[in-house]
Amino acid sequence: MNQHTPFKQGLKDGIPIGLGYLSVSIGIGIAAVGGGLHIITALLMSMTNLTSAGQAAGISIIAAGGTLIEIALVQLVINLRYALMGISLSQRLDTSFTTGKRLFLGAFITDEIYAVASAKESVNTKYMCGLAIIPYIGWAAGTLIGASAGTVLPVSVTTALGMALYGMFVAIVVPAMKKSCDVTIAVCIAAVLSTLFKVLPFLSCISYGFAVILSSVIAAAVTAFLSVRRQRA
Repeated sequence: MNQHTPFKQGLKDGIPIGLGYLSVSIGIGIAAVGGGLHIITALLMSMTNLTSAGQAAGISIIAAGGTLIEIALVQLVINLRYALMGISLSQRLDTSFTTGKRLFLGAFITDEIYAVASAKESVNTKYMCGLAIIPYIGWAAGTLIGASAGTVLPVSVTTALGMALYGMFVAIVVPAMKKSCDVTIAVCIAAVLSTLFKVLPFLSCISYGFAVILSSVIAAAVTAFLSVRRQRA
């Protein structure tokens, strides 16, 4: 029989996520400092924007001198999936979730937290709070460690540590590509478009932020169109 209270069970379930976030977010911290951000700015970014892909894109746009509009649009496109996750998870929330608690705890939804919470038959506020705490602390602490290390370690070392962030993206994307043809198509289209925006003279004038937006939207639209055509065939 499980003797854990919902909050303690949430803490227990969040430990593996938090440890993973601690190691991966070191790359975020290093990238942030390398992009010209102050250590405190990097920390505040992780504390208010719990998304690896969103932060990585945001840091790149800032380093490239992008505008606030670019950053906002990129975050909207990249993080739109969390709205869908929130809608899905809402079907499992119990009556302890008021509107205010939904709005507050919804900010802590990540891919991994969603996966763990959605496996439960019913989720209450205490469990969700416990589940979110350690991943949140791990992500912020890792960012602080990486940002601090980025100011003192040699470039060769920080470059190697920064590769952990890209390793995480590969670990997320590759398994999904193996399971879904649509994901593979979307990834390939986005990769080709990103390359074209970088190397073609008439496209390279487009800023990094809008290149990310266009690549993401076009890849998703083409994949959806091909998927519908395939299903109708």
